[in-house]
Amino acid sequence: MHDVHAAAGRWMSEIGVVARVDSAGNLIGSRASGNPNGKTLLIGSHLDTVPNAGKYDGILGFVIGIAVLKALKSVELPFAVDVIGFSEEEGVRFATPYLGSRAIAGDFDVSWLDLVDNQGKSMRSVIENFGLAADKISLAAYSPDRVLGFLEAHIEQGPVLARVDRAVAVVSDIAGQSRLRLRFQGSPGHAGTTPMTPRADALVAAARLIVSVSEFAQTIDGLRATVGFIKALPNVRNVIPGEVEVSLDIRHANDEVRNVATETLCELAKEHSEPHGVTVTVTDRQEQPASAMDKEMGEILTQSMSDSRVEPYSMLSGAGHDAVAMSQRFPSAMLFIRQPSGISHHPDEDVQQADVAVAIEVLANFVRRLAHQYTSTHSKN
Repeated sequence: MHDVHAAAGRWMSEIGVVARVDSAGNLIGSRASGNPNGKTLLIGSHLDTVPNAGKYDGILGFVIGIAVLKALKSVELPFAVDVIGFSEEEGVRFATPYLGSRAIAGDFDVSWLDLVDNQGKSMRSVIENFGLAADKISLAAYSPDRVLGFLEAHIEQGPVLARVDRAVAVVSDIAGQSRLRLRFQGSPGHAGTTPMTPRADALVAAARLIVSVSEFAQTIDGLRATVGFIKALPNVRNVIPGEVEVSLDIRHANDEVRNVATETLCELAKEHSEPHGVTVTVTDRQEQPASAMDKEMGEILTQSMSDSRVEPYSMLSGAGHDAVAMSQRFPSAMLFIRQPSGISHHPDEDVQQADVAVAIEVLANFVRRLAHQYTSTHSKN
């Protein structure tokens, strides 16, 4: 990450933008305004991704932010622009997402510093080994009254835009998420000597739930439900699994629908467990409410698509983004970029150069429109 900061810092310095790393490890390039009383527009996305991922998730949106500043280098703006490369959006290492953007939004919980990774290293020690002071993360926060808004470009991470043959889309909302871990507790036994009845096979109960999750999700429009992690103990071929842990990821744009679906699936887990003499408990549960993007900023982004001779199109994001954290504190908007393969979080992740060019033009037009509106509003005052 130090190398990433150094390389991106050079790119920004080439267009006259001053780069710095804040107390939360976010890389920030600042373009000052000639207006001393002007607010600041934030543009950016994250620099991290998941293991064995592609090369566009997150970082493409950050690089597009730099490209937008380059395109507007000779344009006088009535507000400052900060391009941000957020640290640790995915939450892989400490199972807590949006760390960098939550720090920017002033929503970083200092208790997270005591979380440990799978090697037993605390977040506090990792931050300090990186060269930052963990106790100063609060200094990364931006004051809401000084921020004009936040704008994020991101690959779609799905097949929708490819199917409708569109280069970009305005994101209307980001789906809410429920993330759970369920533990099925049965009784281990010898695979050859234990009769089939009765057996307290934890894996059988978990397997029935996994099938039900897929079937149930298909009955509710817009619902996404996934079991992506499974751990069976003792995990050997000649022993009946006595304990199984699975993840459950549930998403929907409507929080009430998502909450009802989550409770229904938890009840199904119990129904599948009891006949097999297995108990099931929820060992961890994290909730992320749905996030609506700012309507005014979304309208400006839609108009900017028209300015670029692109037919406006909007869609829901099923994945979480830094805009989730940022929208809790600042007016926020997102632009999706087509991903031809529809594959993300994988080395086959891809984009088309022409689509990226469209995204840069749309975002540059957004900044121009916002500048015009900002000037008109403040001249009247």
